[in-house]
Amino acid sequence: MCESPVVLNKHEVERLLCYDDLIPRLESVMGKFSKRDSSEIIQPVRSVVPIQHHNGFLGVMPAYLAAEGILSTKMVTFYQRAEGSSLPSTQATVLLFHPEHGNVTAIMDGEAITAKRTAAVSAISAKLFSPALSEVLCILGSGQQARSHYDVFTKLFKFKEVRLWSRRKEMAQRFVNDLQGPVTVCGSVKEAVMGADVIVTATGASQPILFGEWVKAGAHIAAVGACRPDWRELDDVLMRQAVVYVDSREGATAESGDIILSGAEAFAELGEVINGSFPAQREKITVFKSLGMGIQDAVSAKLVLEKWKSEH
Repeated sequence: MCESPVVLNKHEVERLLCYDDLIPRLESVMGKFSKRDSSEIIQPVRSVVPIQHHNGFLGVMPAYLAAEGILSTKMVTFYQRAEGSSLPSTQATVLLFHPEHGNVTAIMDGEAITAKRTAAVSAISAKLFSPALSEVLCILGSGQQARSHYDVFTKLFKFKEVRLWSRRKEMAQRFVNDLQGPVTVCGSVKEAVMGADVIVTATGASQPILFGEWVKAGAHIAAVGACRPDWRELDDVLMRQAVVYVDSREGATAESGDIILSGAEAFAELGEVINGSFPAQREKITVFKSLGMGIQDAVSAKLVLEKWKSEH
């Protein structure tokens, strides 16, 4: 007889999911994914259902990691909200299954997992690609992803200055008020990014907001917004002058408007750099285009469940 699944809310997931444990697991699984051994990892490209009447999408992200005994799927909705809306742009739930028996073993909030695993993977990209001397961090956006990126980037790296830009000034101010460290709110994207060593784009933009002419030589951009083939955050100039890295080639060519619409080529997957099969060209402008992967949710959820079981 199957036991009832463990149910964990957002607060519990946030408490149990620690970057120090998560980052090594993400590095490992990204490397394994890029070896393309289908007996080890199965991860289809995300299935997306348009919800046209309400300006939204439903995404389904399954993954099976045979060696780790992880079978999971994340269901995520993402909406382009009207300005001033109090509703979140994304909501998500992750299910873990027993690989042998097929029953659901855990149901957990997916927002916290999405925020933390995305930021952790961006931090891995910055560790590989950012300039050796990185003093200025710029974050474009003020939502949950901006906050999780601030948390992990200021934890892992020693920036002398952190700048923030948001389309909504009241959101930017709320972001700053919630933080411990000093953050400069900038009035324009150009002001925020000029001279920045590391730039995080975590916006709801569907048209370019970051332009190549503003980006300093050798800067690293972690681009985590624009997850649809017709949405963009980065302009053609930036995409064509940068060395572009992705989490998944298949995902990038199907879903990334930044890559599809600019005609840019993906140089390598993050996992290929982790494996040593492609170089990290940190002396050049680099873009890591992050779309998110089911395997990232899978290892994150397994870690959360392990932590929960250790306490019970």
